[in-house]
Amino acid sequence: MSTIIKKLLSLILIGMVSLATARAQEGALEQYIRYAFAHNQALQQRNFQLEKSMYALQEARGMFLPQVSLLGTYTKADGGRTIDIPVGDLMNPVYATLNQLTNSRKFPQVENQSVLLNPDNFYDAKLRTSLPLINTEIWYAKKIRQEDITRQQAAVNVYKRQLVKDIKSAYYQYFQAAHAVDIYNNALQLVQENIRVNQSMLRNGVRNSTALTRSQTEQQKTLADITAARNNRQNARAYFNFLLNRPLTDSIVTDSAALAVAEKITINDNAGISNREELLQLDKTRSMALLQQKMQQSTFIPKVNTFLDLGSQAYNWHFNNTSRYYLWGIDLQWNIFTGGQRRNRVKQSAMDAATAKAAYDETAQSLQLELNTANNNYYTARSNYNSAQTQLQLAEKYYRDQLKVYKEGQLLYIELLDAQQQLTNARLQCLQAGAAVQIALAEIERSRATYPLPGITN
Repeated sequence: MSTIIKKLLSLILIGMVSLATARAQEGALEQYIRYAFAHNQALQQRNFQLEKSMYALQEARGMFLPQVSLLGTYTKADGGRTIDIPVGDLMNPVYATLNQLTNSRKFPQVENQSVLLNPDNFYDAKLRTSLPLINTEIWYAKKIRQEDITRQQAAVNVYKRQLVKDIKSAYYQYFQAAHAVDIYNNALQLVQENIRVNQSMLRNGVRNSTALTRSQTEQQKTLADITAARNNRQNARAYFNFLLNRPLTDSIVTDSAALAVAEKITINDNAGISNREELLQLDKTRSMALLQQKMQQSTFIPKVNTFLDLGSQAYNWHFNNTSRYYLWGIDLQWNIFTGGQRRNRVKQSAMDAATAKAAYDETAQSLQLELNTANNNYYTARSNYNSAQTQLQLAEKYYRDQLKVYKEGQLLYIELLDAQQQLTNARLQCLQAGAAVQIALAEIERSRATYPLPGITN
């Protein structure tokens, strides 16, 4: 026994280590997405709707099973209509004759009877079991519920894919806002270095106070930019945590692997929109309308049910062999004429199906346009990123050259300040362009519905 326990503990330990390794390799961004799938409030609401549809399917399946009910009535009555039975008038002459023939009083005289129509002190208790034998409506109702579950699942997946896109975009925007603060801090360090150099030159009589005043002004401007960048970072963090249903001030782990812009990414322009769950939703809506149409057409078919009653009925709460009974039967309902209601309901369902088909075609065209736009946006973002990288390299070289010349006293400070601003702007543009590329890729992933959702194979 101890050997078996040791083996089980070893397997559990290996499983835990494998799970931890897989999560570590998964990356921070993917872990955030999994967390959002489990905690996002709007997604939970859609999951509740899906569960509701599943319960509706179970309800429809239950209609095929026998229904068992306990029924009972008790009546206490006095007065009202009666049935008069002339027992005395019929039997007394006969009894009188028999008494004469037998010279006895064995046959007494009886009175006429008056019986209440309302049963007095009477009970009827029974256990009724009913079962549908022929009923096309409940069969089509089950099929409609099955289609609705697929439609609701597609709706959940639509929101999941949109949530993935929003989380990725928010993640890249937070990364951009966080690094913008670092860029402005670096710019502040350059300004402070310029202030130190200008103060040294002023003491040595190489420069006047104008350059120092201008650099101090630039310092105040950079401090204001840092404050604005920090506020943007806080807003980006709050929105990201909102999507994950976490406290808005929770810290965010940035994953360098997820944020790195790949050198070459192949975009298949021929990829279509076949994976989009929006089309599946509309297709299932049309299928439900067609099933509804067939269900209305099938109402001309008779409905046949069977039932069995096991019970007891008697006066004065008697319960014996004579009070117990069973009753079995078959019900038939055939709606031969309904005043055109069935025909009009069929036409309404046909219009619902046509509406869903038109919506499908319109949505397919809209999604294709969305995909084409996402592809073009990516190419634009990629081109901007490549240009921003080149501009950043040139700006860095230009600033180093201008700073060297300025320290030698051969350059005006306004020219050095212009080079510094170009460098800061180039860094910000490169950061923004890199985030734009990642966001564009997230939009393409959303437009093609290629993100691997749990339980779905693309």
